[in-house]
Amino acid sequence: MSVRPALALIAALAAATPAAATPDAEQQIRTALKTWTEDFNARRPERICDLFAPELRYDYRGFMERGYQDICTLLKRSLTDPARRFRYALDIKEVLVARDLAVVRLVWILKVTREGAAEATSEEPGMDVFRRQSDGTWKIIRYIAYEE
Repeated sequence: MSVRPALALIAALAAATPAAATPDAEQQIRTALKTWTEDFNARRPERICDLFAPELRYDYRGFMERGYQDICTLLKRSLTDPARRFRYALDIKEVLVARDLAVVRLVWILKVTREGAAEATSEEPGMDVFRRQSDGTWKIIRYIAYEE
């Protein structure tokens, strides 16, 4: 997804009727992100794909567009990497909810530790687009992440 369609989606969400947004939806999304962060940091590969919908498409730092299977494979590989330890922290800037869609503006802070090397930290601002699923859960269907 290029930046232009993402901006159009954000504009559409911002123009949506505020009555459609509920505090419960925002809290459910915040909880889903917090749970995912805890699962990642606890190295739980069996739960690491739970935040993403099967129709996921994402753009990350200028690389080619990827999907659900790509992110799941990458995350599981990271969690089982014996040479490196990855830890995420999350800074949610804003959650906008309109009916069954939501946009989350956030910053992921990633710390990578290698044996015998200094810890490396990167900050990755981005936007996640969530859709409410048929079971009532919220999952990411699109995201854009970039370097500051």
